[in-house]
Amino acid sequence: MANVLLQNAARVSLYKHLRDIRITAKNKRCIMTSRTRLEKVLENLQKNPYYDKYAEKIAKLQQTSPEEFLQRVEQQDKTLETKVKLNLTSKYQSSKSAIFSFLFKNTQTSWSQMVRRHYVKDLSSTNKYITTPIFYVNAGPHIGHLYSAVLADCVARYNAMLGYKTFLVTGTDEHGNKIRSAAAAAGTPNIEYCTKVSKQFRDMCDRFEVDYSRFIRTTEEQHCDAVHYFWKRLEERGHIYLGKYSGWYCVSDEAFLSDTEIVEQKDATGKVIRVSTESGNTVEWTEEENYKFRLSAFQDDLKYWLKNEETVRPAIYHKVLSEWVEEGTCLRDLSITRIKSKMPWAIPSPSDESHSIYVWLDALVNYLTALGYPNESFKKFWPPTIQVIGKDILKFHGVYWPAFLIAAGLEPPKTLLCHAHWTIDHQKMSKSKGNVISPFEAANIYSEEGLRYFILREAVPQNDANYSTTKITNVLNSELAGTLGNLVNRCVGKTVNPSREFPDPAKYWNVLRSQAADQTREALESVGRKTRESYEEYNLHHVVDAVMNMLFCANKMVSYHEPWQLRKRVDDADSMRELKAVISLALESSRIAALILYPIMPRLSGDLLNFLNIPKENRTWADTAPEFFNSASAKERYIKHNNVILFKRIKSQ
Repeated sequence: MANVLLQNAARVSLYKHLRDIRITAKNKRCIMTSRTRLEKVLENLQKNPYYDKYAEKIAKLQQTSPEEFLQRVEQQDKTLETKVKLNLTSKYQSSKSAIFSFLFKNTQTSWSQMVRRHYVKDLSSTNKYITTPIFYVNAGPHIGHLYSAVLADCVARYNAMLGYKTFLVTGTDEHGNKIRSAAAAAGTPNIEYCTKVSKQFRDMCDRFEVDYSRFIRTTEEQHCDAVHYFWKRLEERGHIYLGKYSGWYCVSDEAFLSDTEIVEQKDATGKVIRVSTESGNTVEWTEEENYKFRLSAFQDDLKYWLKNEETVRPAIYHKVLSEWVEEGTCLRDLSITRIKSKMPWAIPSPSDESHSIYVWLDALVNYLTALGYPNESFKKFWPPTIQVIGKDILKFHGVYWPAFLIAAGLEPPKTLLCHAHWTIDHQKMSKSKGNVISPFEAANIYSEEGLRYFILREAVPQNDANYSTTKITNVLNSELAGTLGNLVNRCVGKTVNPSREFPDPAKYWNVLRSQAADQTREALESVGRKTRESYEEYNLHHVVDAVMNMLFCANKMVSYHEPWQLRKRVDDADSMRELKAVISLALESSRIAALILYPIMPRLSGDLLNFLNIPKENRTWADTAPEFFNSASAKERYIKHNNVILFKRIKSQ
């Protein structure tokens, strides 16, 4: 039997529930005559989000007599109640495994008939909750912020095409000493500074077609209320205590660090300083009294959460996070307040207004606030399906966040999609180097759609991506203006297609007899399957590669059959039929390309689909299949006009 069962009054409460259960024995089987009360006990236990870990044990419960069971409870009652009163913040940490071990080893198998999880959503749920990291307003947006935002938007749009109802959240993180310092440097009151910079992030999202459902700011009153409610949940469940903190604190990162997370080096004057191994920012030794979260109690829960390799993607970050949790170096009890005088620009603790809440606890709760927490309506989309984050905040989202949620009785995220950083001409972005890329300035050169397309096409989540003006120009001119734009223009001009026809693909699918046409048909038949697999793996560069290969085949087919020559033979029925087949196959390739690329470049793809007169209701993922396979819905269409410029060529910089 576990030596320590509960760390607060919940121990005594649990005992009192169990003590009132009246059990009689008959034919060596235990019969519960107070089923309602027992169900209440189980209901309380089932609120724990990791209750399913112990489901198998229920079927193997020992046949312990009810007298022995109640006797064991009574023997510990006085001791437990005394310890709770004397020291609620003592070494007795909450331990789910201790509770379950005690119950499971001292009761009977009939409980298994009553156990079921209530918090798990139906796996067939059509709701998907997707988030970006909320952006820190100590400075305006750069290309890395844009990548996080459009990556999350791309994932949301893809899921919407599959028929899911999506809820996308982004916003700004506005508390902490770095914000206060930045506002002071700008000579602006804190809230005015936050409002100004937050608007820049909102403008970025609006300009680059990030179709968010909620843009949240952590200075909102609703968020403050949600943080206080969340804090009280942690406190009521015994996960917060008042203690002493002595250790290294990184002011720039606003993070507490262990000895293994810092390194010594010399500054410009030769003085030995200590810096964060992750960010390179200096740390300082801090000693103060603050409130702490029992993070050390959640190692087993985090291991269990990480058993599913889909929890963190790509696999390289799952491996990193699993090693951190296994080693336990990042699982020391976490200080979640600072003395208010040291961090005045923060949400005050509801338990002690002389303390300010740690900015990362405050910030992470935004994902709950955005759904209306603590109103029950938040459960409609909870838990998060995919949370997009940068690798620099993996610890906060992969250790602190799931631990906070489990402690509060909530289910942790299904998947953290972690991505690497952006370099500029293979150099780290830095204000001192003057190479920080503003999305707004870059869009003035490459357009919003062009820049969005490039960063999603170029980046591979597990590796740092490189921003190069030469490469951007080459990629956009070659793929958007050239491969895609050229294919459409070759088949819609007045010379080739004066009547603006989009001939029925089902009718003309097998007309052309050439290797080029065969290759085009093969590409059209397989591209939906290939790109869906790549979307599911978050390999957007592979999505684009597959589409560009299909369009390359279609361009090759057009070159081979020369529709401009076929048009000259207007009196030849076979030539006219071949001409319509070329136009049909080329425009069908364009239609499917626009659908598949819609999550990546929604504005340009939407313009192309409008040009091709594709109805809104025919823009789902199911419609990426060639219309040859869905002849019942296919029909003759007419494009809107004979001129279209999908993407203007970029002049070399």
